[in-house]
Amino acid sequence: MSKVHLKYNFKRETMNTIVVPVDFSEYSEYALKAASSIIKKTNGRIIALHMLDLQTSTFNESQSYLQERAAFLFQFAKKKFEFFLKRDYLKDIKVVPLIKYHKVFSEINEVVEEENADMIVMGSHGASGMKELFVGSNTEKVIRFSKVPVLVIKNGLGNDNFNNVVYATDFSKESVGAYIRIKSLVEELQGRLHLLYVNTPYNEFKTTEEMEELASTFLQVADSNSEKLKEVNFVCDKTVEQGIFHFANSINAEMVALSTHARKGFSHIFKGSVSEDVANHASLPILTVKI
Repeated sequence: MSKVHLKYNFKRETMNTIVVPVDFSEYSEYALKAASSIIKKTNGRIIALHMLDLQTSTFNESQSYLQERAAFLFQFAKKKFEFFLKRDYLKDIKVVPLIKYHKVFSEINEVVEEENADMIVMGSHGASGMKELFVGSNTEKVIRFSKVPVLVIKNGLGNDNFNNVVYATDFSKESVGAYIRIKSLVEELQGRLHLLYVNTPYNEFKTTEEMEELASTFLQVADSNSEKLKEVNFVCDKTVEQGIFHFANSINAEMVALSTHARKGFSHIFKGSVSEDVANHASLPILTVKI
């Protein structure tokens, strides 16, 4: 077995500031509660962001009317925030309500840069998961353009912890950076990262020796050693998606982590649309980190 002597330099992830988009729905409350469970471990702050929708304006409306309308919506949002942020789980947590006049949801990333935020936590609408995630939805836009990790919450959390996080990977060189960032985030959350490789009969099936060689080389690059090889989970299933779901259920995972490519949505890291399928069908929170 050849050894790889490379060192991968990276900045350790911190959770000092989390941006939570708020539309005052139950989904944004799911996200707010998840963010509170994360930020209370780091004594950081939450930016509760509401973006006023001014897209319904027409050219026939006067400037004074537009200003009056914007002022009315701003005050209305402030009043809603006063009620919305009165939650027991937000006690002793610094929450900063922020109202912006944005036209498109993807501009949340401008706020992330302005506030030097470390993560976005957002709720996802839709009873059957993120069914519109890949047809131009707001969630996809945020994920696609975000430079920071994005945590998508679809349902209310069963508990306030992320003790077990599954990161399914093909152990490719391009995913090293994502793995390092995810590992750092999970450590920050005081959780345990479960590395998973799913072997399938129809997608470049590998022998045990080949899988171990692939994982060992990956860990030599990412961790400068292969000590975690004994902790890597190798499973066989009909599809990668099913393998991820079955393994996550078997360990009672609280989160699934996925890699994304810049401006291309979810990565086809498994020679297909595996990440998209997992995100669409999983009920667990999905953490996305850019490759």
